[in-house]
Amino acid sequence: MTPETLPAWHRKLIARKYDSRERHGTSEYHPNVQNRRSLTPCGVNRNSLSENNLQAGRVFGPYGIVYSLLLRTSAATLLQVARDPRHLGAEIGFFSILHTWNQKLQEHAHVHSVVPAGGLSPDQSRWIAPPSKNFFLPHQVLAEVFRGKFVDALREAFAEGKLCFHGRFQPLSQPPAFRAFLRTLYRNQWVVEVRPPFGGPSQTLRYLSRYTHRVAISNHRLVSYQDGQVTFRWRDSVHGNQQRLMTLALDEFLRRFLLHLLPPRFIRIRYFGFLAHRKRGALLPLCRPLVARVNPSRTLFLSEDEPARSGWGCPRCGGTMRASKRFSAAELRIHSPPSRAAA
Repeated sequence: MTPETLPAWHRKLIARKYDSRERHGTSEYHPNVQNRRSLTPCGVNRNSLSENNLQAGRVFGPYGIVYSLLLRTSAATLLQVARDPRHLGAEIGFFSILHTWNQKLQEHAHVHSVVPAGGLSPDQSRWIAPPSKNFFLPHQVLAEVFRGKFVDALREAFAEGKLCFHGRFQPLSQPPAFRAFLRTLYRNQWVVEVRPPFGGPSQTLRYLSRYTHRVAISNHRLVSYQDGQVTFRWRDSVHGNQQRLMTLALDEFLRRFLLHLLPPRFIRIRYFGFLAHRKRGALLPLCRPLVARVNPSRTLFLSEDEPARSGWGCPRCGGTMRASKRFSAAELRIHSPPSRAAA
């Protein structure tokens, strides 16, 4: 695998993980052995990865455009359906996180959105809660609106020349073929899942926090590298979330991993509605008393004067520990006790 087979931005992203070294008279990319998530390949076929990429053929490129469309259209769907008086009739706020992988490191682009249970009335005078704690917005309506918005966004991006096609999808670059492809998208039922948080809001946020700054696979899932084969753990959700092992050739493992490196400056966590950056400063203080008026036992938003609870128990008295001061990385180095070596 040579540097020329990767886009320029892709080479910059993996520059810290790969060293260019001279080996047998050719320049190859090898994982940096000083990196924690490194592997030590030997005898990698330099042409196999580029051939696999061409055979797989990403449908749309640059794919950051399609990921942006996915985030934007899913958010627009939630906002539109929630504003409809037939469903909720409120202005909601939420944040969305883009994930592009599944447990096998295959492409599986999807968006998680965390939405408070309700929203502001159009005149911002009251908090509107869903009619039932087990119902927020109708699944079928969300699916149909999302499909229409996403297909329209693809059509607009194609007309503006923002989409390109590679490999076996090259024929879609012709307008008649692309229009025919868009028509097929209406033949299938699209899936939008709306479900209450498992175990409460705190557990949902804890689950999503594991993926905010992780790309595809974590270190603890890597099991071994031997004879040009990478073995890693994956969770089989179809069969009761059983832990299984998968072994891939090194070039296939790297191909799958590199599929999930996003373009530079791509924002994969975005805020919408009354949680948008330009609105939440004014609307969040308005939401807190309105939520408390509807349901005093439910605190969806932490008030400014309420101290944040860490959830850590004191090892001596068992009480809840509170954060009294926060330190930056530089301050930690200043205030940290001297090491034994220095002493």
